[in-house]
Amino acid sequence: MEFRLCFDTIPEQFDKYRVHYSREIFDCFIEKAHIGRGTRVLEIGPGTGQATDPILDTGCDYTAIELGSNFAEVLRRKYGSRENYTLINGDFITCDLGAECFDVIYSAAAIQWIPEDIAFGKTFSLLKSGGMLGMMYLTGDYRSPDPELFADIQKVYDEYFNPARKYGHEKFVYDNAVNHGFTGLETVCFKGRREYSADEYLKYIGTHSDHIVLEEPYRTPFFEGVREAVLRHGNRVVFDDTYVLKTVRKP
Repeated sequence: MEFRLCFDTIPEQFDKYRVHYSREIFDCFIEKAHIGRGTRVLEIGPGTGQATDPILDTGCDYTAIELGSNFAEVLRRKYGSRENYTLINGDFITCDLGAECFDVIYSAAAIQWIPEDIAFGKTFSLLKSGGMLGMMYLTGDYRSPDPELFADIQKVYDEYFNPARKYGHEKFVYDNAVNHGFTGLETVCFKGRREYSADEYLKYIGTHSDHIVLEEPYRTPFFEGVREAVLRHGNRVVFDDTYVLKTVRKP
């Protein structure tokens, strides 16, 4: 199984515990990209809809391309009855979507799974002149709110976190879009906060790719160790989040 398909093995858990983005980031993106009725929008890798509703609710002509078949089934249940919704269950890398078809393309943390030359080259060809590519992602900090909890959790990682396959997408550089013909790179950030109990936190980190593929004999002591660490610190993990929106345009 391809590493980028591991999320599709846990569709219900992913749908419930994966982070949704802030309303402010969507308001900003909708305004910058002029999304509304008549706008042709493509979302790459919607997962189970973590970044879908605010865009779809504008009444735009929305298309999603989702690799995972289980994710696609969740999306059909959620949005299949919406008149302005189209779903393609396929691979963005290989799927023929035409050329200069869309006014706006966006992705929430999914585009990083695509090689940069394809991610930026193909989105560039799919966009109409003047069209916008939007890229959203989240960075979460739980070290600052509770350094002692962070240190205890890190001890568990150091001892037991040994996934068979490593997360390898740190090399994707969002700003490199300007090396593929895009212009006008802008970055906007918004703040947020999350809080989890020990059990909720395990469900959340269990949606991360390198945690999904963690196998025995490491898996059980890792998750048990993290849970015990959180319980020792008041059964509470707090994240100070930064929601990042990067936008570029096709000239």
